[in-house]
Order: sequence, then C-alpha cells, then structure tokens
Amino acid sequence: MANASTLLRKENRFRRGKDKLARIGVTAGGIFVLITLMLIFFYLLYVIVPIFSSVSVLPQQHFSLPVTSKTALLGVDDSNNIAYRFSRDGKVTFVDLHPQSQQGEVVKQQTIIDNPTAYGVSLPRDGMVAYGTTQGQVMIVQPEFSLIFTDAHKQLQPSIKFPFGRSPLALAPAGEAITQLAISGRDDRAIVVGKTATNHLYGLSLLLPENVVQRANGWQQQRFLIADTPVHIDDFQLTPDGKTLYVLSGSNLYLYKLSLQGAFLRKIENVATGSSKPVSITLLSGANSLLVTNSDNTVSQWFEVVKQGQRQLMNVRTFTFSASPLVKIVPEYYRKGFFAIQQDGTTSAYYTAERKVIHKEKVFTKAPTDIAISPKANLLVTLDNGRWQSYHVKNAHPDIGLSSLLQKVWYEGYAEPDYVWQSTSASDEFEPKLSLVPIVFGTLKAALYSMFFAIPLALSGAIYTAYFMSNKVRKVIKPTVELMEALPTVILGFLAGVWLAPIVEQYLAGIALGIIFLPLSIIVVGWSWSMLPGQWRSRVPNGFHIALLIPVIVAVTYGCFGLSPWIESQFFNGDLLGYLNNHLGVGYDQRNALIVGIAMGFAVIPTIFTIAEDAIFSVPAHLTKGSLALGATQWQTLTKVVLLTASPGIFSAIMMGLGRAVGETMIVLMATGNTPVMDWNLLQGLRTLAATIAIEMPESEVGSSHYRVLFLAAFVLFVFTFVFNTIAEVVRQRLREKYSSL
Repeated sequence: MANASTLLRKENRFRRGKDKLARIGVTAGGIFVLITLMLIFFYLLYVIVPIFSSVSVLPQQHFSLPVTSKTALLGVDDSNNIAYRFSRDGKVTFVDLHPQSQQGEVVKQQTIIDNPTAYGVSLPRDGMVAYGTTQGQVMIVQPEFSLIFTDAHKQLQPSIKFPFGRSPLALAPAGEAITQLAISGRDDRAIVVGKTATNHLYGLSLLLPENVVQRANGWQQQRFLIADTPVHIDDFQLTPDGKTLYVLSGSNLYLYKLSLQGAFLRKIENVATGSSKPVSITLLSGANSLLVTNSDNTVSQWFEVVKQGQRQLMNVRTFTFSASPLVKIVPEYYRKGFFAIQQDGTTSAYYTAERKVIHKEKVFTKAPTDIAISPKANLLVTLDNGRWQSYHVKNAHPDIGLSSLLQKVWYEGYAEPDYVWQSTSASDEFEPKLSLVPIVFGTLKAALYSMFFAIPLALSGAIYTAYFMSNKVRKVIKPTVELMEALPTVILGFLAGVWLAPIVEQYLAGIALGIIFLPLSIIVVGWSWSMLPGQWRSRVPNGFHIALLIPVIVAVTYGCFGLSPWIESQFFNGDLLGYLNNHLGVGYDQRNALIVGIAMGFAVIPTIFTIAEDAIFSVPAHLTKGSLALGATQWQTLTKVVLLTASPGIFSAIMMGLGRAVGETMIVLMATGNTPVMDWNLLQGLRTLAATIAIEMPESEVGSSHYRVLFLAAFVLFVFTFVFNTIAEVVRQRLREKYSSL
C-alpha cells in the first residue's frame, strides 16, 4: 500500500507539473501573440504617420554676393549644392551654397550674349533659357552639372550647355527685335515663340530626326508666323511637348495648336472669374494645368477635359489669398504643387489634389525679388538685392491628405471629380491618384459576393451534416470538406482566372439559368420526396438522401449549359455580351466579381462549414430529444432549438469567413482583373486592398507617398479584420447569454 501511495503522489506531482507547464506555455503564447499584433499595429502607424506630418520652411543659410542686373532665371541643381542665376543682361553665375557654412562663393561666371532684348524660360525641370536680340535671333542655353573625381573626393562642376548650337537661331525676320519669349523643349523636340516690336508672333520649331544619317546633320529648323493673334498680348506660355501655345489677352485665353509646319488658332476661352481680370499665366508640372493669376488676388486652375466628344477648357478650382497682393507663383519640378508668395512675405504651399492650403506662414519680412525651388522640392533659394538666403523645406507628401484619400478629386484630364486609384505612370510628372475608396470598395465587393455564394452552401451543408446525416457518412464528408481548406488559394486563383473565367464567358446564359433553376430543382426534389409514401422513403437509410440529389444537380447543370448557345442565338442574336453592352449599358470583364465570388466562395466554405458544423453538432442531445419527445418535428426542432442554441457559433463562423474573404490575396489577385472601378456590376472587375499591396509594394520606392499609402491600406485591412472579429465575439457572447438557458 505504501508503494502504491508513493507512486500515486509522484504521478500527481508529475501531472501538476505538466499542467503548470502547459498553463505557462499557453499564457506565454497568448501574450506573445498580443505583443506581435501590437508591434504590427505600431509599426504600421510608424510608417503611416509621416504622411500627415505638417509642412515646415526653416532658414538654413544666408550670405551676400553682388548682382548687377535683374534675374531671368534662378535655380538649384539636383544635389542642392550649387545655385545658378541667369541675368537679363545675358550672364550666368554659379554659386556654391556650402551647406555646412554660412558663406557663399561664386564658382563660375560667364557671358552668354551681349545686350539681349528679351528672355524666356521653360518649365523648371527643363531649365532652358532663351535670349532674344535686336536682329530677330535667339540664343538658347541650359545649365549642366557633371561630377569630377579628384584624388579621394568628388566635385560638382557646373557649365553652360548650348543644346542647339552656339550660333544664334533666326526666329523673326532680320531687323525685327524680339521683345518677349517663351520656350519649351525636351529630348528631340523643342519650340521657341517670340513676340517682336511690331507685335507679331513668330515660332521656331526644332526637331532632331530619328534617322541616324539625317541626325548627323543636326537639328532641323522651321520658322513660321503665328496668325490670328490678338492686338494686345499680356502673357504667353508653351507646353513642354511644344504642341500648345497659350496666349493671354485681357480676359481671353487664345489656344494655338503648334506643329512643325506652323500654328493655327484652336479656340478662344474667357478665363475671367467674376469681375476680376486675369493678370498672368503659369504652367504646372507636366503643363496640363494652367494657373491663372487674377486681379482679385485669386489663382484659378484650368485644364482641358473631354465632354460630349469635345475638348473643353474648365475652371477646376480656385485658390483664394488674403489681402496682401500675390507677387509670385513657384511651381514644383515634378509634382502638381506650388508655392505662392505674397507681398508681405506670406508663403503658402498648395497641392492641386487638396482643396485647402497645406501650409501658410510668413516666412519673409517682405517678398523677395527672386525665388526658386530645388528639383527635390526640399530647398527654397531667394535673392533680394544681392542677399542670398536658403530655406529647408519639409514637404515630403503634399499629394496625400484626407481629401485625396477619401473624397472625390478632379484630376487633370478627367471630365468630373472622381475616386481614382492610379499610382504609377511612365512619366515623372504624372499626378498620382491614391484614393483608398475604390480599393476599399473592391475589397467589400469581393467579400460580399463570395459570402453570397459561400454562406448558403456552407451553412446548408453544416446543418445537414451535423443534424441529418448519419455518423458513418459524416465521418467521411466532414474531413473531406475540411481538407478543402488545405488547398492553396493560389491554385484556386489560377483555376479561376485560366479555366473558370473562359467557361463563364462562353456559357454566361447557362450560368444565369443555373442560378434560377438549380435552387428550384432542389426545392422540387425535396417536395417530391416528401410526397412519396413513407414505406418508399424508409428504404433509403438516414443520411444517404443527398445521393438522390446529386444526379439532379448534375442533370440540371448540364441542361443549363447545353441550352446556353440556343438561348443566345434565339434571344440575343448570338452575342449576349454585345447585347448587355449595347442595349443595357452593362460592361463585361472576363475576370469579374462573379468569378471571384465563386472561387473565393470555395476558399471560404471550409471555414464557415467547419465552425458552424461543430456548433450545431455540439448542441446537447437532451435538447433535441426533449423537443422531439414533446411532439415537435425534426424541422421544428432544428429551427426552434438547434439553430438558436448554435447561433453564437454560426455567427462566429460567418464572421470568420468574412474576415478570411476580406484578407484574401491570391484569388483576387489572379481572378479580378485588378481594375479599381466602383461598380456593383457582378460582371465587372474590381481591385482589393490585399491585391493592391501584393502587386505594388515590390515596385514602390521606400519612403515615398505611394509606399506609405500602401502601408495605410495594410492598416485599413488590419482594422477591418479587427473590427469583424470584435463584432463576432461581442455578438457571440450576447447570443450565448441569451440562449444559454435552453
């Protein structure tokens, strides 16, 4: 007895030790899971928060260097180390900014042309300056920077580039002095427009031939007179592609289409807003938008859109300034933003996708004579009577705000404001469109249609398996359905996109028939079975009734697909998709929400089925037996007792399935077409948060607005799943409390 007692005590101590270790392990695992979730949450916030950080403009250095004439163009190189100044008297000066000191030094000074009569500058990113002469000629120059490596360090060497040769180009007839100039050019095409003392406009197109033999002869030149010009010209600007000339005259804006052969007047638009008068025009980066400065201290943004098959110049938005007069607009090199300088020194930063000013501060005691922004938009350089000053600008993400993320924005070229996701383009001057609304909509649309497909099948299967099916059959069916969850979703996505999508497109009419007739056939079979004599029904073992339904489902499905070509030929002239598009205005994408609903439904069914089946099967037997003993039918017992008791688990199953559908990546990546459109049409594509992250994250620049918005999309997805799981737990607990007394 003593030995047995000793062994029992040892066994109890061993069991208690195992229980303690298991408790510690489970607790530690739960704590580490919570810590991991918190780390993910705060890391996402760490990446996202800089998007919404405030803009700042802080003084960096100042020094004095003498200047002898007014400035034509002030600029900064890409590295923010050297500033350059083209003067109106035809000279250029390069100044070393010395970031680590408060001193400035003239690195190089050069005379380009003597006594020019006019000057013109291109958009900041092109950095070209044109000088006009009394003889109707023009000289075009451009700053250039090259790295020179000496010993163990490198040095930035500035120089002047003559992209079209050192000899002046004939723009106007000899003897007609140039009084005003505009220039644009990029790659192998450039154009110069000049106004002469006789109030004529002349254009000079420069083209570098594509043919290698002809290119050896240099630039081809073509001079032309621009006809139909207004008598009085206030301002004119050229787009970088050299295809459009804007001429401001009074309240009217003249739009000329330019080609290598000449120019013609395309239209005349009145750009006055109310009682104000236009004063000057400025092109934004990319030159699709025109900023018109008005006499009432406002700036209006205009660009062309296509409406009713015609191009129209639209006043998209207006920026209003305080009482101090607006003296200068400084557009950024690559982004659709600009700085506005007022006479009292107030500096405002704007981005066209945002409706309000993103920064406003009195940076200067008075407006400087000249101001330039660096190519990276992180440095402002001012020049005022020989006093140079630089300012560090912190404005990394002006294109991202609540307006651009959550509201409709009127983007360049769009007929009206819209929610748009278009993150990349081949052009550096592309206006990113990063509205989260279309991809959130696509996420919910995909999840909703997949749940429409999955919930009826999964719950019906769970109810039948747990309540009606025999244990022998259940032991085969339940593991088989659960095994579906192990199927990689990439396989489902691949099959959906490559195999299922073409079948649905070919037999769309049959699919529509199946949606109607499959449920009806199941109801008819069930009703017919109930009408049979009891002795016939008793011959089929309990739980094997599903075997009678399978041939019916197969036959109805085969019949619907077989009738599909006949229906198309009889009712839709053999082209159902064309009929939908032409007569009903319903577009069709081969990879659409229907495909996603079917494929993702199959991925979600095992999750919902397993949890719901366990909940139903776990209903205590005494409840069902008691209900049946009191005279209730099996159906009444199911609906009034079993489902109510299992409702917490059933609801949790649905919410778990919804969370799975919201976070699904590979199926929506391969079977949706990834078109970020907002349309509930079942036959059109979509784009989800998860697919967007998977597609674009590898190609996004670390730290860019695009990169951080993708993390914001991940954060939204994280919040979605957290909200769904929280709702599921809260509702489950309430349902459990409500029906716990059964």
